[in-house]
Amino acid sequence: MKLPRHIGIILDGNRRFAKRLMKAPEKGHEWGYKKVKELINWCMEFKIKELTLYAFSLENFNRPKREFNYLMNLFKKAFSELRKEKNINKIKIKFIGKTSLFPENLQKEMFRLEEKTKNNKKFRLNFAMAYTGRAEILDAVKKIAEAVKYSDMDIKEINEKTFAENLYLNSEPDLVIRTSETRLSGFLTWQSVYSELIFLPKILWPEFTKELFIECLEEYSNRQRRFGK
Repeated sequence: MKLPRHIGIILDGNRRFAKRLMKAPEKGHEWGYKKVKELINWCMEFKIKELTLYAFSLENFNRPKREFNYLMNLFKKAFSELRKEKNINKIKIKFIGKTSLFPENLQKEMFRLEEKTKNNKKFRLNFAMAYTGRAEILDAVKKIAEAVKYSDMDIKEINEKTFAENLYLNSEPDLVIRTSETRLSGFLTWQSVYSELIFLPKILWPEFTKELFIECLEEYSNRQRRFGK
């Protein structure tokens, strides 16, 4: 089976899953977090080299205060636990997005995790946090404009390669999976231009199983990637 090197996943449907079971939205996020832990193990089992998770968009800052505070605490707990995982010495973790918008204690937890794992090479795990693709592209444009302004870059040097090098993430997913909906919602807008897309509109994120994950890998393997040729 031809496996993707890099998978991106839009984690969607936690709140709706909780609502279906007549539970508080916070419970849905807790189940979603447990599913992410399982997913990381599946990716490592199948020797996927890189995984990017759309965990929190810029728009998510508009969530109700109680839910937002719960999410911040859940992220802090999750990243603290991840630092202590037995496989952490195999994982390199990166946070992409406007992470300075998060509470200071969460920012510190992110920094600790990145520092602890910065020299690891076997598996790359990226969390898109306070992220949208448009914001990423605009920030890249600003960085390049600044470099040109101060003569660190000649305008003739600007091409797809140099532009990608100024994004939060210079890596393109081979496969993007989204549960619950059939749109990308600003996920890796530049990087996903040639990604294979699999939408699972009837599946909410906490319902995602290893069997479904394998089905996605098999579907990817059966597709022909032409890259416009």
